[in-house]
Amino acid sequence: MTDFEAQLRAVSLRVTRPRLAVLTALHDHPHVDTETVIALVRAEHPAVSHQTIYDVLRALTDTGLVRRIQPAGATARYESRVGDNHHHVVCRTCGAIADVDCAVGHTPCLTASDDHGFVIDQAEVVYWGTCPDCAATTRTSH
Repeated sequence: MTDFEAQLRAVSLRVTRPRLAVLTALHDHPHVDTETVIALVRAEHPAVSHQTIYDVLRALTDTGLVRRIQPAGATARYESRVGDNHHHVVCRTCGAIADVDCAVGHTPCLTASDDHGFVIDQAEVVYWGTCPDCAATTRTSH
């Protein structure tokens, strides 16, 4: 049994070829949008329909095997890194996204000043900037 098969069974999902293909695509290509997932899956399994992939993404997200992220002004992306409270850095120019581990040490901005009675289990932080490739292009074009 593969890790992906075990993950599906652990959340009571049947092991199917489309589910395994989507998990593989997200593992190999973190932070991809739906259209990219469709292209990756269909490259290996051309008979899998768009609707099936949408359904698989929803099931995997609903069960917590996949995380859906959507930075402001960007299309929704999916990643298989779940179970931790990591954040993201997003390039304002090209939209590239990378993982950023949660801040350590004194992090006052990640502790709510007033939780209003909520049991907080996650803080979402998005860092915005310019990726190294876009920064290098900008420097060389001026």
